Amino acid sequence: MQESLIILKERLRISILVPCHNEEKSIRKCIESFFNQTRKPDEIIVVNDGSTDNSKKILDEFNGKINVISLKRCTGNKSRAQELGLKMVTGDIFISTDADTILDEHFVEKIEEAFKDKNVAAACGYVKSLKFNWLTACREIDYVIGQAVHKLAQSYMNFLVVIPGCAAAFRTKIFREHITFDHDTVAEDLDFTYKLNRLGLNINFAKKAVVYTQDPADLGSYINQMRRWYRGNCQNLVKHYKILNRPISALELLLIYFEAILLPLVLIILPLLSVIYFSKILIIFIAASFFLTLFASIYSQRIDLLAYMFHYLFIMFINSFIFIQEFIKEVILRKKKLIWLKPNRREII
Repeated sequence: MQESLIILKERLRISILVPCHNEEKSIRKCIESFFNQTRKPDEIIVVNDGSTDNSKKILDEFNGKINVISLKRCTGNKSRAQELGLKMVTGDIFISTDADTILDEHFVEKIEEAFKDKNVAAACGYVKSLKFNWLTACREIDYVIGQAVHKLAQSYMNFLVVIPGCAAAFRTKIFREHITFDHDTVAEDLDFTYKLNRLGLNINFAKKAVVYTQDPADLGSYINQMRRWYRGNCQNLVKHYKILNRPISALELLLIYFEAILLPLVLIILPLLSVIYFSKILIIFIAASFFLTLFASIYSQRIDLLAYMFHYLFIMFINSFIFIQEFIKEVILRKKKLIWLKPNRREII
């Protein structure tokens, strides 16, 4: 009896917080994934951010099982909706995810394990793309490279660059006292991560805490999403430039930005100087695309990814040009833009 009381006392209370604006195509499956957890969350809070579709009707189906904060008008910003929701959170830990995301059944369980170390202030899950078409396949390749290679290396260096907004968890008290919401970038997840790193707080990469997110399936939505991601990346670099005072973080960020800037410059300038040299560089890119897709297909156990090698090469070019555009606007010209463009949604089956 005494042992059970001690276990009960040490058990962390875990909340899930999710903002929702016109998410009728995905919100039901999202919430159902919360109830299918091996370790049930203690609290579920959904902020209905002025939805004008059937989102409210779907949320009403879960009446009594979840806490819904209904806003008459859309805040226009995900982080503002999250900020309002956080006021209602009572958990020791709160999980932040998106309404187009499904949690793996072991997600909460693995997040709880990540916080057994009392020095951990935040945890970062592993993101997978919901399978749909060639664009989501390319996104899955990017996720594998970004997490199985870069993020794993960053965790060993104790400098995770970003905690993805759809797979994030924080100690509530630490977040309220030290992180908070500033609403001055379009990538609040990156802002949170930089703040944690500047404070020297530990972030756990919980790679077994998996989520499945809905990525853009049409090129227009994909480009808009990448513009926002790269724009937010540049905005946070300007905002948190003092992070470069740390040798490890400076090295990691310089490598990331050097690669991101060098690649588009090569693609733009080299064809003007020499078609022959550009052809040789193109062969290198094709080889790199093959090895990246091969690695991603083996790691994620999705052999179908190999069929998208040239699609991924095309996406690499698209990403490079978008990044250089946003870098020039945000870092060099300082034309800060805070417009949030939401991608088109589709039914989650």
